[in-house]
Amino acid sequence: MSGRLLAGGLIAALTAAAWQVQAQSPASPPAAAASAAVAVAMADGEVRKVDPGAGKLTLRHGPIAHLDMPGMTMVFKVADPKMLTGLKPGDKLRFSADRIQGAITITAIERVPPP
Repeated sequence: MSGRLLAGGLIAALTAAAWQVQAQSPASPPAAAASAAVAVAMADGEVRKVDPGAGKLTLRHGPIAHLDMPGMTMVFKVADPKMLTGLKPGDKLRFSADRIQGAITITAIERVPPP
């Protein structure tokens, strides 16, 4: 019983400390927070095939941590087919993907300029 009380007290203390730190931190604008979230979720990729008619992009990509996905080559849907404009095989990019209606879908693309 005393173990449960100790654990409960520890959780309460940590929660209170977290709220205190959050209250003392300057609030960041929502856009900045959203940008930071997107930046964390970006993965590296190389274009293998572009299919504008189907709204799909084949990438050889590195790990996508938040989806618990290792690096591989696969076909992705894109949230907006306009993201495919100007892409060609061999292009390097950074991208963000998420599960949308059960399909892993690219939600953002940043082109990486050639060296």
